[in-house]
Amino acid sequence: MTDNLSSSRRVSRRGLLRGGAVLGGGMLATPYLSRLAFAAPVELTMLAWYGHAEPDVVSEFEAENNVKFKPKYYTGGDNMLGLISQSPPGTFDLILSDAEYVQQLNAAGYIEKLDPADYPFNDFFPEFQHFPGHWQDNDLYSVITRFGFLGVAYNTEAITEKEASSYNIYWAEKLKGKVGHFDWHLPNLGQISLLNGNASPYDIDAAAWQAVQDKTMTLRPQIGGFFDYGGTFSSLQNGQMLAMAGIGDWITGTLERSGAKVRSVIPEEGGLQFTESFSIGKGSQKADLAKKWIQYITSAKGQVKSANMAAYPCLIPNKKGWELLAKETPAEAKRQGMLLNEPNAMDLIRAGRIKYRQLPVQQSLEDWNDFWSEYKGS
Repeated sequence: MTDNLSSSRRVSRRGLLRGGAVLGGGMLATPYLSRLAFAAPVELTMLAWYGHAEPDVVSEFEAENNVKFKPKYYTGGDNMLGLISQSPPGTFDLILSDAEYVQQLNAAGYIEKLDPADYPFNDFFPEFQHFPGHWQDNDLYSVITRFGFLGVAYNTEAITEKEASSYNIYWAEKLKGKVGHFDWHLPNLGQISLLNGNASPYDIDAAAWQAVQDKTMTLRPQIGGFFDYGGTFSSLQNGQMLAMAGIGDWITGTLERSGAKVRSVIPEEGGLQFTESFSIGKGSQKADLAKKWIQYITSAKGQVKSANMAAYPCLIPNKKGWELLAKETPAEAKRQGMLLNEPNAMDLIRAGRIKYRQLPVQQSLEDWNDFWSEYKGS
């Protein structure tokens, strides 16, 4: 038995060497294939919210295209703009931004014009085929990839869904010191504006803006902290905060999937929609590959990966993506309200209960940011 095994090993080794010689000859005869097979991956830089360049989202694309993503993650649109302004042109091949910042990116010359024919807009719901701010006249500068709703995030053991169905829950006596803020002025002040009855929460006159500031200041004694992305997760998960303003299912959905007793609801005053989109960075030397990525992530299979992103779940604009999601992960499609033949997320938009998050219209962004700094320091 030992002799046979040794003989087998010798034969296998001789066969392997012969195969290697043949393969080597073939490789010499086809040097292009050799270089393709063993070429180092092309590095593609991405500026984005955390999670967008993690393996659960990008590994398939990386393998198919010999690409390796190099991400730079940020939190909040102001932080994103700061990072770009401090970087030479061409630093970022792909820029993921919230929709309200696309116009600023374009005005500053940070992103390239795109060809609408390159992207599957015909597969998108009509509401997302010509999304506000992504276009300048008929010129496209960014492609929507995902979106979500912001409402009241709450601990289900401390707060009922009925109680959470109004932003007034933030002022509840039992929540004193237990209400947190996701530390970004746009979603938080937009919610207070909705509570104040402003149908267009970011397009308000001076009197309405003063009323938003006054109402927000009355909330300050309830606030237990201002949290970044990671802090928001942990403070809700461990019960440090029992309610969180300025967020939605993009955080509570991730926690809920792991068993945490948290949830988000769109209150009676309405909710806000955040919208994420990809642009190609101005001066990118890999624009064709960046375009290929945007095509991938907005395709049906790419949309399923986006909806199920481990970092945080989101709704997706591609109707074919909804159909594939229902087949591949039906429980998640149902949880997020992305089933076509029953009440779903699009119904909330079409009923007017969701308002797009925007930059301030009648005030400057600095006005809102300055008040937020004052509020935090009070």
